[in-house]
Amino acid sequence: MAIPALSTERIPDQAIAELLADPRVELVAPVMPIRLIAPLSCEAPIPGHSDANWGVEAVRADQSRCSGAGVTVAVLDTGIDRAHPAFNGVTLVEKDFSGHGDGDRQGHGTHCAGTIFGRDVGKRIGVARGVDRALIGKVLGDDGSGQSDMIFNALTWAMQERADIISMSLGFDFPGMVAGLTRDGWPIDLATSNALEAYRGNLRMFDAIMGVVKAQAAFGISPLIVAAAGNESRRSVNREYRIAASLPAAADDVISVAAVGRAAERYAVADFSNSLANIAGPGVDITSAWLGGGLHTISGTSMACPHVAGVAALWWEFLRRSGARPNAKNVTARLLAHARKDVFADNSNETDIGQGLVTAPPG
Repeated sequence: MAIPALSTERIPDQAIAELLADPRVELVAPVMPIRLIAPLSCEAPIPGHSDANWGVEAVRADQSRCSGAGVTVAVLDTGIDRAHPAFNGVTLVEKDFSGHGDGDRQGHGTHCAGTIFGRDVGKRIGVARGVDRALIGKVLGDDGSGQSDMIFNALTWAMQERADIISMSLGFDFPGMVAGLTRDGWPIDLATSNALEAYRGNLRMFDAIMGVVKAQAAFGISPLIVAAAGNESRRSVNREYRIAASLPAAADDVISVAAVGRAAERYAVADFSNSLANIAGPGVDITSAWLGGGLHTISGTSMACPHVAGVAALWWEFLRRSGARPNAKNVTARLLAHARKDVFADNSNETDIGQGLVTAPPG
């Protein structure tokens, strides 16, 4: 069965009412800016080929008998450095939605892809090293910005290409939209109201797309969608300075990912990690592929998200091996049921870490 077509069009304001009255139109949503969830530099940058990604061991991917073989992963980000040796042997299907052309000039998409399925580059960096087909949707331009219609079109494309897992380390920029409108001379209350309406419309659009995802499950098209919660919290300033996850992580049936780091004896939520996540992944001082063939160590929920996407690929293969038909619903159930809370301090808040640290299927 074909995926229903989703298209975005730019229309004049006077046409909106007429479109809304058309029974063939599901909804109308204003275009909203999206942005890279900018990573943070690690506290002690490690030059060149640094230590392996500690997150691989933390999520127990190194103990799993699964590798992600036969699973198709989509990474919607800044593109990829396809010449990087970490991607040798992977069939990369690229499509540009940003207008800036294929390829990665930021490094972010390359880093995220490396964490999900990167091959060893002197050190192990990838969670699911057996993934041999990846869809690379470039939805953020070379400046790290984009628009919501790029995401919606890329999601439809990923479904049409039969993605099993879709990973997104990006966010809808509500504050940035308000700031942009005020710079253009809008009063702050009018700018906020306009941005809020755009946010509502795009949330409804996301929920409509997730409805399509669920409807296609009966036909074997049911990708699991994973998104970074965001880096705006500031627990180091005040323990209660926690910002809630935004779109796309806040949409229905999207797995929202918090970031954790290594503490003295147990793991701890990162100071910057946004709250109301479903699950947590390693996101502090993560080493992965970078532009030019090397490695780079950075932090952020952007780094935690691909750990969860990689583990999801392992569970997808695990279920298929066991004779089950993997889909978003049963893979999500495994992710949440096997997440570990006992690796955190006793006073850890579920609002911060969700169901716990994502964990790979057993060996």
